[in-house]
Amino acid sequence: MFNELYRRLIDPFKRSIRNKLILTMTLVAVLPVIVITAVAAENARSSMEAEVMDTNRVNMNWASVYLAEQFTRMNNIIYSIQISDELHQYLALGQEAPASSRFDEQKAVFNMLNSVYYSAGNYVFGVELYLKEQDTLFTFNSMESRIKTVADIPQGYHKLFTEHKDFTIINDPVDPQKFHMTRSMNRFEDQAQIGAISLEIKWAEFNQTLELLDSRGDYTAYIGDSSGHPVYQPNSSIQPSDEALKQLSETKNNAGFIRTAQEYIFYHDIESTGLRVIKIVPDHVINESALETMKYGLVVGGVATVVSVALAALVAWRTSKPIVRLANSMKGIQLIKDRKVERSGRVDEIGLLEKNLHGMASRIREHIRDNYLMNLEKQTAELKALQSQIHPHFLQNTLQMIGGMVYSQKPADSYKVIRALSEMFRYIVRAPDGLVPLQSELDQLEHYMLIQKQRFATRLEYKLEITGELRACYIPKLSLQPIVENAFLHGLEKKPGEWKLGIEVLCDPQQGRVTIQICDNGMGMEPDRLVEMQSKLERITRYTDRVWNSGTSIGLLNAASRMVMHFGPDYGMRMESKLGQGTKVIVTIPCTTGGEPL
Repeated sequence: MFNELYRRLIDPFKRSIRNKLILTMTLVAVLPVIVITAVAAENARSSMEAEVMDTNRVNMNWASVYLAEQFTRMNNIIYSIQISDELHQYLALGQEAPASSRFDEQKAVFNMLNSVYYSAGNYVFGVELYLKEQDTLFTFNSMESRIKTVADIPQGYHKLFTEHKDFTIINDPVDPQKFHMTRSMNRFEDQAQIGAISLEIKWAEFNQTLELLDSRGDYTAYIGDSSGHPVYQPNSSIQPSDEALKQLSETKNNAGFIRTAQEYIFYHDIESTGLRVIKIVPDHVINESALETMKYGLVVGGVATVVSVALAALVAWRTSKPIVRLANSMKGIQLIKDRKVERSGRVDEIGLLEKNLHGMASRIREHIRDNYLMNLEKQTAELKALQSQIHPHFLQNTLQMIGGMVYSQKPADSYKVIRALSEMFRYIVRAPDGLVPLQSELDQLEHYMLIQKQRFATRLEYKLEITGELRACYIPKLSLQPIVENAFLHGLEKKPGEWKLGIEVLCDPQQGRVTIQICDNGMGMEPDRLVEMQSKLERITRYTDRVWNSGTSIGLLNAASRMVMHFGPDYGMRMESKLGQGTKVIVTIPCTTGGEPL
């Protein structure tokens, strides 16, 4: 099926130079447009990619600096609590200090936290101070303000103390829009953790910075941990891929760029926080510029393609028109019959070729006509010469037989022989020299066999069988009599005893041919002689050779040559023979010829 489809697609271009020219010129016109469009799209994409990368590297740098300053400002609030006199005086109290003193110092610490909370800004939701050795937790926010005694480490401080960290940032488990920034308090002498200070902060404090990184809305910027997982992400519609997270967790640099199959990842560490600011630029954003260029390129390319195809078709048509006309002129040239073919009148190479072609065709036609007439005249002369040789041959044999019959047989018998001889010579002299009806040739053979049966009445048995309608069948004149003569001359006359000669005619309209079999029970042929005769008959069929025998009768090979000359190599004669058993000659002619010589 594929081969058939391929053949149907290719055949129009194999058979027509016009189609080849149209296709070639279309490709020449269209391919540059396609290549230029593709190159322009790729250049636009590369330029957009370089611009995005350069811009985002700069933006990520200042964003990380600004975020670090914000975290530093929050750290300063914690440091201001950590170095406050109120806190140091409270920590300096021993266990033996009176309750009134402890109460006064706690109140002073509480007032200090109150002052810090209101001076920090509206992004701080609350302040906590946890003193591990005193088992005390100071809490101050917009909802409550209290001092609480705790036996265990409070929720949110475990990671700081169990992992001995100096600094943690943990999202609020209840409200993801807030986080707790906690810093450890260490004793100066042994750096042991004696407590911690925690600020409850709104993530919205960083929205302005992240929104500047995501100015188009097609990107996403977020604050993540060291492995790249989001800690705070205002726009969560775009998430980092697994491949991006894997590469981010493996990076050792504090700033850089990662390229995956789906996205561009820019990252920068936020100093002294253990966090990173990360920006994701989807791949389609980079390709948008290239797609726009390609879209306009396709529009321009489509218009250029239509114009190119039209121009290519026009140029190819005008270029190939004289060639096609010349090819059609060649189809119109008849080498046998004259046919007027209009000339284009061109004076270029095509016109010169056309002129020479017509001149060559005329010369070939004249040559064929001369050879045909010469061969026809030769064949006619040879046939007439051979026909003239029949007269003394039959005249001598038959007249001798009639002379004997006059004295020995009835007059009616002599009259039959004389009439048969008369009909034979009338057929030879008056019938046309080309094709004759097959029935006429069989009637001529009947007259010949009547004479032969009169000569060999006691020995000869003759039988004729006809199957089918023979009215439309024609055969070259005197084609069958030479075969029967050869049967007598080379087969029967040398054989003692009874002679048998049979002729069977079969007309098959479905196959369009007539088969005539002439069989005798004569001496037959030696194998070498049979091979020689078959070779000559095949040569006549293959090369349409004419082989004229010498002697006083029209030879078998002559009859075969005339059949091939009239009907073509598909028809003719072949032989079968066995030594001592007889010979069969099979003649094949077309069923209908119209009765006109070819």
